[in-house]
Amino acid sequence: MASIIFFLLLALSFTASAQRQTNITLGSSLTPITNSSWLSPSGLYAFGFFRQRDGYSIGVFLSGISLKTVVWAARRDDAPVPSNATLLFTIDGRVVLRSAQGDETPIVSASQPASLASMSDSGNFVLYNSDRQIIWQSFDHPTDTLLPTQQLKAGAELFSPVSETDLSTGIYRLKMQNDGNLVQYPVNTPDTAPYSYFSSFTDGKGDNVTLNLDPDGRLYLLNSTGFNIKNITAGGYPTKETINMMKLDADRIFRLYSRNLTRNGNWSDDKEAECTQGNWTSGCERDFNAESCNEKNGSSTYTMEELSNTEWEDVPYSVLSSTTKDNCKQACLEDCNCEAALFTDGQYCRKQRLPLRFGRRNLGSTNLAVIKVGRPMSTMDRKEPITEKKNLGTGRTILIIS
Repeated sequence: MASIIFFLLLALSFTASAQRQTNITLGSSLTPITNSSWLSPSGLYAFGFFRQRDGYSIGVFLSGISLKTVVWAARRDDAPVPSNATLLFTIDGRVVLRSAQGDETPIVSASQPASLASMSDSGNFVLYNSDRQIIWQSFDHPTDTLLPTQQLKAGAELFSPVSETDLSTGIYRLKMQNDGNLVQYPVNTPDTAPYSYFSSFTDGKGDNVTLNLDPDGRLYLLNSTGFNIKNITAGGYPTKETINMMKLDADRIFRLYSRNLTRNGNWSDDKEAECTQGNWTSGCERDFNAESCNEKNGSSTYTMEELSNTEWEDVPYSVLSSTTKDNCKQACLEDCNCEAALFTDGQYCRKQRLPLRFGRRNLGSTNLAVIKVGRPMSTMDRKEPITEKKNLGTGRTILIIS
């Protein structure tokens, strides 16, 4: 009861314009400025408009918490809408976004007209037919987040956002494969091992395997008979006035987050990279001038730096065999076309042009990457390097995976 009272006070404090109701009836509507969301009974979750970039988007979010709050986004790749848009639960049972000009865009795609909608305390936005059967729910269409009691079903995927402030589809995906394996890949790549960043190594362990999250933070895989085939986290984290949730973040890492709702502050993470380009997913640039190349004279302009246990999508333009590490470094240094090389199996030098795609560290790999590095730019021209930031708050990161 104390938790329910707290959540109600939280909702009144932070979201005075939202309707505190469980059931949403036909004909109901929302606007970004006034009456902007429908709350769950406790006021913890809300469905409706939230700020994104220069406008508003629609989704499910934690009410009253400023950072990392959106847990499901509708039509996430659509441009944000202006403040004169309206969200309607129409008389004929559709959930649509109506522009000021009267154009309508479906927000959800239910198999039949809905008679009722609800925002539940689990964070699930649900549509029902006239027989009170569920015909659509946000839990079946996750974006980048898994909430307690939610499943990632066989064949389904989570997609990272572009950034914390741009929730459109990013460049990484976490897939619950039909073979029972939970695997992380870059987007637009085959579901094959050379492209994977993380694997649960549970292929062949059962049919229709699902990824599940318990309220105490236990993340695990169940097969169709309900048998637990693997625990990914042990769980046992606090649940009283606390939310635990899993997110696939923009930096490729999927994390288990914990948030104590009785304290002020934001979700925190002390392992995030900060990039001066603003959106690091757009790629990295040299921080030195690329001088004109004269073979045999490259050593005066460049050096070769080593990265152990490193892999990337291997598309070499030249492969030298029966060579040594030092000879591989020198061969790349003297080759105008070579930007990096992989020294593999103690004898192969695989020379590579830019871009280097899908790079990752694999502690089980003996590969050695050698990267051509040039003289720094002048102070005026140089891009600041990527640095780590620490943002300590009342929230905490429980686990970092992949």
